[in-house]
Amino acid sequence: MSSALYLSLRQRAAACASAMLLSAAIVPGALSAGALCVLASSASAQTPPDRFVESISNDVLNRIRSDKSVQSGDFQQVSKFVDSAVMPHVNFERMTALSVGRAWRQASADQQKALVAEYRTLLLRTYSGALSQVGDKQVKVRPFRGDAGADEVIVRSEILGGRGDPIQIDYRLEKSGAAWKIYDVNVLGIWIVQTYRDQFAQEVSARGIDGLIRSLSDKNRQFEAAPRG
Repeated sequence: MSSALYLSLRQRAAACASAMLLSAAIVPGALSAGALCVLASSASAQTPPDRFVESISNDVLNRIRSDKSVQSGDFQQVSKFVDSAVMPHVNFERMTALSVGRAWRQASADQQKALVAEYRTLLLRTYSGALSQVGDKQVKVRPFRGDAGADEVIVRSEILGGRGDPIQIDYRLEKSGAAWKIYDVNVLGIWIVQTYRDQFAQEVSARGIDGLIRSLSDKNRQFEAAPRG
């Protein structure tokens, strides 16, 4: 994965930080990362998916705005925040598997574990700097027009506030027992899973699964070592 491509993904992810983290539950939310753990009762798959997203997003926004350490982008605090608030609402193993593509089935259990860990770190480091941008941004969840009884649905929303036009943010949700879980996010018409899948496929083709793991690890170390503005 080239440095230019990696930077492009970081820029796109910054726009979508509000989506991945704070949208693990969809609610008038905001732009950047989230906190979705408290609403186990309202996370029921019997709840309409748009309402599910809406209620959790509000909780996420409120928690981000009240936690200065998370807003600062401190990686350790963001990581704890995501584990407690976001991961319960995200099928991250499925998201990783879809992003890796066919190579996922060829990977050993240890390789799959490493891919999940490095991919999670990549996304966290990419999104953490956007947490300070929450400000007065809000997420407008569009009325759900699909079949709420389906096992997989798409919920569409927009980020409002600040300069420029609204930012389109959509979520792919799946039913997981009695809950909804997010497994993909669409920013401005591009699904994050597909974006990474194309690049990961190139890496696997050139260097194999271990090469992809090393590449992700290298990018994470580069990000950690980069000066903060």
